[in-house]
Amino acid sequence: MADVLDAYDIALVRADNPSPLTLTGTNTWIVGRNPCWIVDPGPALDAHLSAVASEAERRGGAGGIAVTHDHFDHAEGVEGLRVLLGGSVPVGAARLAAGVRLADGDAFGPFRAIATRGHAPDHLTFAAGDALFTGDAVVGTGTAFLFPDPGALRDYLQALEHLKALEARVICPGHGPVITDPRAKLDEYLAHRRDREEKLLAGIAAGRRTIDELLDAAWHDVPEALRPVAAVTLATHLDKLADDQQLPDDVERPQFG
Repeated sequence: MADVLDAYDIALVRADNPSPLTLTGTNTWIVGRNPCWIVDPGPALDAHLSAVASEAERRGGAGGIAVTHDHFDHAEGVEGLRVLLGGSVPVGAARLAAGVRLADGDAFGPFRAIATRGHAPDHLTFAAGDALFTGDAVVGTGTAFLFPDPGALRDYLQALEHLKALEARVICPGHGPVITDPRAKLDEYLAHRRDREEKLLAGIAAGRRTIDELLDAAWHDVPEALRPVAAVTLATHLDKLADDQQLPDDVERPQFG
């Protein structure tokens, strides 16, 4: 992995916040130099933020901080890192209280923002040269969980196709290892979503209607500890089936909020 990152002048500082959802921890990426640009400061852990600031200083200072989405494990450390960097470094994101508000196609330093709604409504991927910084839209191991929002799954699938069309050479994900075959990984993600939908439709056709029955039909391979997370993603699939007029009225749907 080090050789791949060196080739693109990218450094990785991984936060010490491992969990079933964050895998080995949140990846903070530091891109280029004189100045460098930071993607996802991660959680507000002092040792992590200090390591990021030290690497940024070694690379000639930071030009800006790009945030893929506002979940705490990616964005909580923004203000703490800004303080360590001197307080005036601009922050670019789709949805933060302060900073440069970014939307699909916007430029921010060396990055172009690409809307990748699905895991979160404000999710952006950042493209820089041959590299994609995908946050939680594409992770290094396993697949992303999706959050229900009108049209979220349809938009997510379109975003994955868009990312594939860019023909990037490397994906730097929010969690897990660097991905050196982006096309294969994106094809895997698209196939995974199709497979879940096919299993879900088969379960519905067999008369399964409750949330537990639908999870057994389409997410039977998910560990018990992650079953509540799978139910969140199930909701996004049911929203899409409803939009496609493929969902019977008596199917139980997860409720949130």
